[in-house]
Amino acid sequence: MKNHDEFVEHILELMQPLGPVSAKAMFGGYGIYINDLMFALVANDILYLKTGAVNLSDFEKRGLRPFSYQRKGKTLHMSYSEAPAEALDDENTMQLWANSAIEAALTGKNGNS
Repeated sequence: MKNHDEFVEHILELMQPLGPVSAKAMFGGYGIYINDLMFALVANDILYLKTGAVNLSDFEKRGLRPFSYQRKGKTLHMSYSEAPAEALDDENTMQLWANSAIEAALTGKNGNS
């Protein structure tokens, strides 16, 4: 786990029980992967988890913001939403939220979202 900042290292530690989780630098942040499947991203020390039909309502009910960025003067949103604060402090809570993100990523990869 070389060249990761402390926040990313903390996230990876919380997610280790899920399996082979890793981070790859991308666009000034990090993609979080299990095997070769990206299911989360870190930007500006905020963890965003993959959303889709299987879990989007859970994020919306909690008022968790979607990941967005600026491009050519427009705000674009991706299907990732901010992780709840308690997931950053508790391994079991992180696993629940991360598993839903993995499911959303798998569903999206298979064209079912």
